[in-house]
This record gives sequence, C-alpha cells and structure tokens, in this order.
Amino acid sequence: MRDNGSAIASSRTPILASGPLWGLLGVLAFSFTVPFTRVAVGGGALSPLLVGAGRAVIAAALAAAALIWTRQRLPQGAQWWRLVVVAGGVVVGFPLLTSFALTRTEAAHGAVVIALLPAATAVAAVLRVGERPPRTFWVASIVGAVVAVGFAVVQGGGLGGVGAPDLLLCGAVVAAAVGYAEGGLLARELGAWQTVSWALVVSSPVMTVLAASAWVAAPPQAGPVEWAAFGYLAVVSMWLGFFAWYRGLAIGPMARVSQVQLTQPVMTIAWAALFLHERVTTLTVVGGIAVILCAALAVRSRQAAPGGSGRRDVVLDVGEPAGGGGVAGHPPVASR
Repeated sequence: MRDNGSAIASSRTPILASGPLWGLLGVLAFSFTVPFTRVAVGGGALSPLLVGAGRAVIAAALAAAALIWTRQRLPQGAQWWRLVVVAGGVVVGFPLLTSFALTRTEAAHGAVVIALLPAATAVAAVLRVGERPPRTFWVASIVGAVVAVGFAVVQGGGLGGVGAPDLLLCGAVVAAAVGYAEGGLLARELGAWQTVSWALVVSSPVMTVLAASAWVAAPPQAGPVEWAAFGYLAVVSMWLGFFAWYRGLAIGPMARVSQVQLTQPVMTIAWAALFLHERVTTLTVVGGIAVILCAALAVRSRQAAPGGSGRRDVVLDVGEPAGGGGVAGHPPVASR
C-alpha cells in the first residue's frame, strides 16, 4: 500500500463533527509533551541530552518501518537538504533545547513562552515564500513576542532573572518555526506524515551518536514513571500524535480544525498543575492568554489577507514540534 499524502477522509465521514474531534485528539496528545519532558529530566533521572536525542532515535525506527512497509518513494535531489533543515529544527533543535530548558524552569512557564510558536511559524513561512501579509499580522506577531519576553522578565524578577532557560525556550521556538515552514513546503512533494518520517530518518545517525554518548556520560537513574514519560515523548509526541492531527485537518474544515491548536498551551498549563503540582499563578494565566490571543490574531490576519489562497500561500497554523505540515490544501503542522 502506498500513501503519498495525508489521510483522505471517507465521503461518509461527518465532516463538521469528525474533523475538529480528530484535531483535538492530536492537540491533546501534544499537550503532554512539556510536562512529560519535565518529568523525564526532573531530578536528573534522565539527562536532557538523552531525552532529546533518545526520543528521536526511537521515533526514527518506527518511522523507517512505516516508510518501508508502505513502500514510500525516496526523496530526490535537493529534497534531502531540505529535510536536513526540517530535521534540524523539529527533530534536533526543539526537543534538545526544551529538554535542557525544562531542567531549570517549570512546565507552566515553558508553555507560555512556547505559545509563541504559531505566530513564529507564520512569520517563518511568510519570509520563506515572500508573502506580504497585512500590517495587523506583523503588529500581532511583534506584540506577542514582547508579551512573552515581558512575562519572562516579570516572572524572573527583572531583566537579570531572564536566564538560560528562557533563551533556550526562545531558541526552541525559532528552530521549530523554521523547521515547520520548510516542512510545510516539502509536504507538498512528499506528503505530510512522510515528511515527518523522513526528517526523523535523516537525523537518526546524529541522534543515535548523541543518545549513546549521553547514556555513557550520565547513566540513567530513572524509575518506571520517568521511563513511561520518555516512552510517551518518543512514540506519541515525536511521531504518532501527528496521525490524529493530520487526519483531522484532512477531514476539515481546515480553518476550524487548525484553530484547535491554540488550546494547547492552556491544556499544558493544566497538566503541569495536575501532574507536577506546579502552582499556576495569575501572572501565568494572564501571560498565557495574552500570548495565545496575539498568536490567534496573527494566524487569522494572515489567512484573511487578500490573495491569501493563492498558490504561494503556505497555510501553517501551528504550534510544536515535528516536521512537515500543510500548504494550501494540505494539512498544517501542529506542535509536538
């Protein structure tokens, strides 16, 4: 069997009901990524390098098996280099940077900063294809970034309180945004889940070396809970979650389903309070809402731009991490 696109919905599928529900299932899967990363690296149970690289190794093995089983065609020529860009952003950059950041900051704090990702990815897509979105788009994107930085400054107790974790989280957002934008374009040619899978395969040699060296340098001290969290990150966050997300976007309506992504930071903060017993302050709630609203405005203003449905428009209404997404008629990418 061969499938070079995202899942195609049956004509008997109730579009209005099933699309958003499948999309919500995908977002629900991704919303556990930050808290479970915090669990895996907490107390030094697993090193952040092992968590960031090891999850990619496991996901790459599953992806390779799926590509072989479905007899996918090999990428051609420059597609390999573009896959390197995708892998650098969403397989290497985002997982590693967030893993190191979450050894020194709370999951709820990370969720607020990472909430910038939908707007950041839209900016990356605009720059990549040379679009000219309305002024509202740039205003919302800039305000969202200022709000996120302001949140980090206030919660950190001033400019001196903004340290390595915040810089790592911002770097993760930039890395994922670039990877998602390139993945969205590449998904036109390879297909959605195939782009994710090929990116994992391309990065697997480097990630295997990093994971092995991390294991030797800092042997795991994890218990069942930490290993369970790691397993979820590898199998669901890094790979399987995209199947539900892409199916929802394929069924549609795409504009409605893609907006479900904006609920992810809210769910992540809730899981941080429930599972990690983190104290969710008023500042966290207000900061999260402000960043989400700015991201939503940026995404919506770009979609509504004159000529926005043209051939060059890349619809990437996304939040975290793993490769590939959609373009005009194909599903956008969700964050991991």
